[in-house]
Amino acid sequence: MTSGEAAVQWLSIGAVADRTGLSVHALRFYEREGLLVGPVERTSGGRRRYTSFDVDWLLICVKLRSSGMPLADLKHFAELVRQGPGNESERLRLLDAHQRRVDAQIQALEECRSVIAWKVGVYAEHLARGEAGGLWDPTA
Repeated sequence: MTSGEAAVQWLSIGAVADRTGLSVHALRFYEREGLLVGPVERTSGGRRRYTSFDVDWLLICVKLRSSGMPLADLKHFAELVRQGPGNESERLRLLDAHQRRVDAQIQALEECRSVIAWKVGVYAEHLARGEAGGLWDPTA
């Protein structure tokens, strides 16, 4: 190691699974699908070795997927990052489009929550008054 080189802390696939919440199977899938920014290093015995950078990237991937980003978009985003500087505006377009989709989903869920809260109130009020019989009763 040269004097300017920091020591790399290598992590096993199990440690990365613990830190990211992804299964070992999912981590292998992410690697196979080209969703990681860099190649996963291997020990002389063929075991995967990850870095903290890999973990940070995977945590971003987890949030993007959890928020509904299509696999194809995530793959494209990873490809753009791997290409390095010069395509930041394309990355921004991709992330901005995803943010708009998430915002629309949140708005739709808030509308659903409002209807549910109203129905909870109706049922709670009727039950408190002892008048719950017949509420949405298809046999009445």
